[in-house]
Amino acid sequence: MQPGRILVIEDAEAIRAAVAAGLSAAGHEVLDRAHGGQLEQDLAQFRPDVVVLDVMLPGRDGFALLESVRARSAAGVVMLTARDGVEDRVRGLRAGSDDYVVKPFELVELVARIDALLRRMGRLQKRITVGDMEIDVDTGTVHRKTVPIPLTATEFKLLAYLAAHRDRVVTKTQILTAVWGYENFDPNLVEVNVSAVRRKLEEHGPRLLHTVRGLGYTLRIGDR
Repeated sequence: MQPGRILVIEDAEAIRAAVAAGLSAAGHEVLDRAHGGQLEQDLAQFRPDVVVLDVMLPGRDGFALLESVRARSAAGVVMLTARDGVEDRVRGLRAGSDDYVVKPFELVELVARIDALLRRMGRLQKRITVGDMEIDVDTGTVHRKTVPIPLTATEFKLLAYLAAHRDRVVTKTQILTAVWGYENFDPNLVEVNVSAVRRKLEEHGPRLLHTVRGLGYTLRIGDR
């Protein structure tokens, strides 16, 4: 899966760091800023696919930055705000934002919304093929040798994440962040779901999902 380039502009350090980490764990290239002072330069040099804008920012606020994005870029825009009034959401959408997320929010939901926006923009592959396995991201289905593989929603998200990083080793922490939206949780949650996905896949073909001892997991063809 081709990663997206995401520019995050958020002045709250904890939120900015969490969003950047979650998007990076999901496979995207991320540039984060505490304010929009370098927006025009970042649009020209980083060329983001999506800009995540906090509304309440020092200097120019999110609405002013949105106008600059729309004047200079075809990037998608997701706005973040603590304001939950309908008028603010309508203002953002009418000004050209593609989505509007109200704080506090679940990180996993924000990542999912950005992925959905990237798909609508044609930036993410709709089908991923690994050996004899095909994953359809839009329909949430998996086939192996044309045989449907029944997965739960969580198992599908886990497999799609591994497929997006095929041939690379991902850690349990990265998986927890990308699939469940947080880092500090029982790593057995990953092990249980990986085992379930592996078992279902191997009912219809050779092993694709491998454990790399001491490091994490990887999806690849063969035992190398």
